[in-house]
Amino acid sequence: MGFKFIKRLPSPAEIREAYPLSSNIIATKKERDALIRDVFIGQSDKFLVIIGPCSADNEDAVCDYVNRLAKVQEKVSDRLVLVPRIYTNKPRTTGEGYKGMVHQPDPEKKPDMLAGIIAIRKMHIRAIEESGLTAADEMLYPENWRYLSDVLSYVAVGARSVENQQHRLTVSGFDIPAGMKNPTSGDFSVMLNSVYAAQHPHDFIFRGWEVQTTGNELTHTILRGAVNKHGQSIPNYHYEDLELLLQMYNERDLKNPSCIVDANHSNSNKKHMEQIRIVKEIMHSRRHNPDIARLVKGVMIESYIEGGSQKVGEHIYGKSITDPCLDWNSSEQLIYSIADLV
Repeated sequence: MGFKFIKRLPSPAEIREAYPLSSNIIATKKERDALIRDVFIGQSDKFLVIIGPCSADNEDAVCDYVNRLAKVQEKVSDRLVLVPRIYTNKPRTTGEGYKGMVHQPDPEKKPDMLAGIIAIRKMHIRAIEESGLTAADEMLYPENWRYLSDVLSYVAVGARSVENQQHRLTVSGFDIPAGMKNPTSGDFSVMLNSVYAAQHPHDFIFRGWEVQTTGNELTHTILRGAVNKHGQSIPNYHYEDLELLLQMYNERDLKNPSCIVDANHSNSNKKHMEQIRIVKEIMHSRRHNPDIARLVKGVMIESYIEGGSQKVGEHIYGKSITDPCLDWNSSEQLIYSIADLV
């Protein structure tokens, strides 16, 4: 076999016992989960802004960013719910490059999965303790979900994972919102089929157990743009795209029809400053059509302290080492603009 078994990792239960949550964090998460859930089930007309670094590469910089976000949340709490992106594992198109803190707690050192699991849990806990905000992360590895399941308030399933059976079935056991991105091909049907699967109960094998889930009625779609056969980006945030998605939702028996629009990735062709224009167009579409306003519950924005991106080893504090991000000042102003347009 081509596998080298390095070491057996602790179970999620063992990690959670070693790095437990305080009663204050448990209460904060319960409150935040209810706040976000109400948006998806239509009990709240607040708008979600899921915003933060492309990848969480440095605990101090990430917590600095989230603390800044918490101060803005206080000012817009009557209209917006801010959910920090703390993305600790990153899908790579070719398998090359930085795969996230869960692989490499230090991007300049060799992978260490045990140290990574501990580092991401400690970072999420610190962020909640300091800011009072619970975060979003991407579920790249379904079996790793329970290392963070008691701290996260939102999960995204990426464009390369959305067709995977294990991702869909695992989401069916969540009690928090999970966004299914459209695949890189852009096919809305694949995305909606994934939502349907995750909203229903299943029996399957998970971490060596036979498990049964109840279905997750908070599963929804995320539009992130697509790529054609020539490798060119095809945006899907325009009014006509939202109309089409609404029509396809109406043709299906799905609970709590909801969409988040990702302003970066193939929607912006990874031109990070375009996110400002794209978000404003989405807000205009919502104001133009009440049905689209009810469907589009939020936006997703890649943002950090410094704008753009850097290579691993450049050591620019608060600057992305993966995809380029909006700078903090532009991000803060964009949040206030969103609040004015809701």
